[in-house]
Amino acid sequence: MKHAISWFEIPSNDLERAAAFYGAIYNTALPIEDMGGFKMAQLPSADGGIGGAICHGEWYKPTADGAIVYLNGGDDLNEVLSKVENAGGQVLMPKKLITEEIGYMALFSDTEGNRVALYSPK
Repeated sequence: MKHAISWFEIPSNDLERAAAFYGAIYNTALPIEDMGGFKMAQLPSADGGIGGAICHGEWYKPTADGAIVYLNGGDDLNEVLSKVENAGGQVLMPKKLITEEIGYMALFSDTEGNRVALYSPK
């Protein structure tokens, strides 16, 4: 097994709002797709990379208390984190060193109330 994660889904109550939020912090449009019973807006990922989506459907319930997904913060997560509040989210923990060997993390709350993390090596 190369990666422990193969796909992730972040729940939303208002998919249009959530897609606009994540689109704003990643500087890209996130088109909404109907997947037969639920809708999703896929987050950007490179060919062969681990992907994920913002989803809306009867079994998707946003939470600040569940598992934490770490999204790629690029070379310096401050670039993405600095857009969170203007996009309608809230920074819960600013950039923090995990260890010199591992890198940095930050936590934010998205427009749906999910607690999400960012990771970057520097």
